[in-house]
Amino acid sequence: MKFYFSTRNIPQLKGLPLTERVKRLDRAASRMTVPEKTIMNVLKLLVFIPAFVLILQTASNWTSLLWAGLVFLLYPLLVKPIQHSICAKYLAPNSDKEHA
Repeated sequence: MKFYFSTRNIPQLKGLPLTERVKRLDRAASRMTVPEKTIMNVLKLLVFIPAFVLILQTASNWTSLLWAGLVFLLYPLLVKPIQHSICAKYLAPNSDKEHA
């Protein structure tokens, strides 16, 4: 599986405006299988739970808020490329008629 860090890099979405790319990715995400959706939800939890635990610790250690921010940065760096890669196989091939 190839990882796509941006929707612009997905071959089926090349040359399309951002709004159209997002619409197509949403439709592709709705076609994901239950195990794929489960994997995505577990990955999201693996990012969000530590961040919220760190936020809860701010009463005793305010620097944990900075660590929580860094953990939140993992979401677009870890979860989104995997989500784009899984959704890419559900995208219809790009045709020339759609560009006209």
